[in-house]
Amino acid sequence: MTLVIPALPPVLLPVAGGGDYPVGRIFCIGRNYADHAREMGGDPAREAPFFFTKWAQAAVPSGTTIAYPPQTRDYQHEVELVVALAHSGRDIPKADALSHVYGYAVGLDMTRRDLQAAAKAAGRPWDAAKNVEEGAPVGPIHPATAVGHPDRGPIALAVDGAVRQEGDLADMTWPVPALIAHLSTFYRLEPGDLIFTGTPAGVAAVEPGAVLTGTIAGLEPLTITVGAAAA
Repeated sequence: MTLVIPALPPVLLPVAGGGDYPVGRIFCIGRNYADHAREMGGDPAREAPFFFTKWAQAAVPSGTTIAYPPQTRDYQHEVELVVALAHSGRDIPKADALSHVYGYAVGLDMTRRDLQAAAKAAGRPWDAAKNVEEGAPVGPIHPATAVGHPDRGPIALAVDGAVRQEGDLADMTWPVPALIAHLSTFYRLEPGDLIFTGTPAGVAAVEPGAVLTGTIAGLEPLTITVGAAAA
């Protein structure tokens, strides 16, 4: 094979205990906590989850200083449980869904909220609001063989040491098995796919210089610094 332009390098995230996880695709579930759904003006009783995507290149590891992105004055944090898949499958039954999971991590779905609000008002896609360079930080991925399959326990986000988001994984409207089963009706899920599972209430804007720390019981924290505006 002769490449006519340089290929992008693979996106790798550290695994707790050693090794790297290659990122394929990133799927994000919207409004999977009732309090956040209401916070964003949504209805937590809707019938099925909805999702959007991010490029793999949006994923960056804990300890990164991410650039404040252009075209926004309202860059907001959303702390989430991230599911890393190990096996492929389509139309996966909920009862079999967890067998497809490699592990779990703390993640941030960073969002240009002003662009999202404008897109909603115009009935347009959210891509520019959600698919942001360095907009999907992910902490160390813990193999499920080590931590099990977390379905309850505190999830929180602090900015400069002050807690802004707090919730419990048990508050998810659609637990992880239901999310995997639902996504697999649209796509053949593959090893390397990441699923961001939604965020509790308390999302808010950050400014350059802010230090964000995401925590989930049983997982290593994720720490990110918001840097200066992107060049």
